[in-house]
Amino acid sequence: MKIFKQKYQRSRHDPFTIQEGLIDDAQPKHRYRLECDGDMFVKDRTGGERLGHNFNFGKIFAVKIILLVLFLSLAGRLFWLQIAKGAYYQDLADGNRIRIQRIEARRGVIYDRNMIPMVYNIANFLLYFIPADLPTSEKEKEEIINHLAKTLNIQVEEINEKLSTIKPRSLESYQPLFIIDNLPYEQAMQIYLDAGKMPGVRLSNQTRRQYQLPALSLSHLIGYTGKISPQELKEAGKDYTLIDYLGKTGLESFWESELRGVNGKKQVEVDVLGQEKRVISENPVVNGYNLKLSIDAVAQAKLDEILSKQLKKMNLEKGVAIVLDPNNGEIIAMVSLPGYDNNVFARGITQDEYSNLINHPANPMFMSAVSGEYPSGSTIKPLILTAALEEKVVDENTSFLSLGGLRIGQWFFPDWKGGGHGVTNARKAIAESVNTYFYYIGGGFNDFVGLGVDRIIEYYEKFGLGKQTGIDLPNEADGFLPSKKWKLEAKGERWYIGDTYHIAIGQGDLLVTPLQVAYYTAFFANGGKLYRPHLVKEILTSDDKLFSATDINPVKENLFDPKNINVVREGMRMTVTDGSARSLSSLPVSAAGKTGTAQWSSQKPPHAWFTGWAPYENPEITITVLVDEGIEGSAAATPVAREFLQWYFTRNGKVEKIEADINNIIEDESEIDSESENIPVDGQE
Repeated sequence: MKIFKQKYQRSRHDPFTIQEGLIDDAQPKHRYRLECDGDMFVKDRTGGERLGHNFNFGKIFAVKIILLVLFLSLAGRLFWLQIAKGAYYQDLADGNRIRIQRIEARRGVIYDRNMIPMVYNIANFLLYFIPADLPTSEKEKEEIINHLAKTLNIQVEEINEKLSTIKPRSLESYQPLFIIDNLPYEQAMQIYLDAGKMPGVRLSNQTRRQYQLPALSLSHLIGYTGKISPQELKEAGKDYTLIDYLGKTGLESFWESELRGVNGKKQVEVDVLGQEKRVISENPVVNGYNLKLSIDAVAQAKLDEILSKQLKKMNLEKGVAIVLDPNNGEIIAMVSLPGYDNNVFARGITQDEYSNLINHPANPMFMSAVSGEYPSGSTIKPLILTAALEEKVVDENTSFLSLGGLRIGQWFFPDWKGGGHGVTNARKAIAESVNTYFYYIGGGFNDFVGLGVDRIIEYYEKFGLGKQTGIDLPNEADGFLPSKKWKLEAKGERWYIGDTYHIAIGQGDLLVTPLQVAYYTAFFANGGKLYRPHLVKEILTSDDKLFSATDINPVKENLFDPKNINVVREGMRMTVTDGSARSLSSLPVSAAGKTGTAQWSSQKPPHAWFTGWAPYENPEITITVLVDEGIEGSAAATPVAREFLQWYFTRNGKVEKIEADINNIIEDESEIDSESENIPVDGQE
């Protein structure tokens, strides 16, 4: 074996060397390996030479790692695009070619019990963008925006601000972006004519509500619709878009799903400008249901008029009156004053109009009949007497001597009548509203044991106090029933006998809604059944065929001994014949009731109550009246009940006049609708 080293040179510019190595003499063949800048000559003993390439096999592993990383990255990206985000990009791609256009369902109308319509659908031209269809050229987009701003008399910045909320080429960019609604016919026509030059701009003939109400107090009941807010859109679900309207308050809100119907859908293929080329498929609309109310529009208008007149006479602003059928819970009229015009919301309220409403000291948008909470005053006494008779604390003949009130220690609990009412039994206690009698049966005195707070609250709950009645309106209040535990936790005080006396005569921390008072008054009127108060009498199809009727079965009955209920009824009848509501004795029908005076502030006058029914023997209606700060029930609230009952049982010729007025409105609005039909805009069949 010997060592060799030799140099070769292909040219003077291309030197190479023989790689230093070992030659094994024992091998039959020997090779010489020569390298030259990566090339290699191999020479064996025969003298032949062969040119090869030197490759470093140690780098193969690194190359494999790099290739593996690249492959995994590619696979991960493919998974992300096709699996994780496949549906997203599929929708994005389809959005360029296939669109889903909605066909708006007709919102159901609302009738009173005599089929007098109180709301209509009228043309509402609405402008919106499909951002993905707007020109990509900033100059062209700017020209469109400037043209629209000039046509609509709005600021360019207002449009740009709305567009800035949408990410380009996102799924959101294929959804309608609301710009403005309630466009005048002339402006809508101009935009329609220019639409071919403005890709991405859409005009929709989406209807809005027009309310024709015989009394503004109906606005509280009917409510209004308005454009959906982003927060409402999240809660409403995928069937709504930001250009939709929905019920905001009242029946429009409570019965939203029935009134709205089901929108149709049309799948269309569009061109690069977003214009429809052909219809692929179509689902028909299902128009909303119509509502037939238990409300008598004429009676509502009359009750509104009477209460308004009484408030004006007393220089007051706030009051409530409720008339319902005690035999099924149907509400015939419900007035909360002051009222407001719901049309200002339906057409789009201005900031000044809204500020005036919400800053008004009488809060006209607040529906006191359902959402207001007040001390009940003496209207609660029929409930206390029922409880005492049921628990055998007294019987119908048990009497107490009223000398003007009760004294316990340093505290004096008075009657409303100086010197007292003399010997008083159950019926007289109701008729003359004798506080001393109810102090006895509620909290007891000396050796006489009364109901006590726990049993009082138990019976109040049986009559539905402290919870909602279940009326088909939003925002119903619960009222409030105080207790020993509540007072200790809320005020850090124990319960005193005076607290029991107070809740036994409807004072203290006890709170009720006017609707709750009407609810339990109907119980005594019909002889012992509680019906859920309701406004919707029937649900009708879009062509006014009966779809379903409201359940009018009692929610509670057989609660108490009929004899005990009759004692209370007789006491409420004596209120009219011999007691604090004698002014009702002149009515053409017999009546029964209970007056009340509810103290609620040391600085302001008490509230005035009356609640009762007529006729006494076979009741047709109950009526509950509350006059805020009316001082005394017999002077402020009872006159309202008397005048309405007088009118109700001698009424004539009122319905025809209102129907004639409404027919004139319908004819006027039909002309508006016929004009709008000349423009075949998006969403129109």
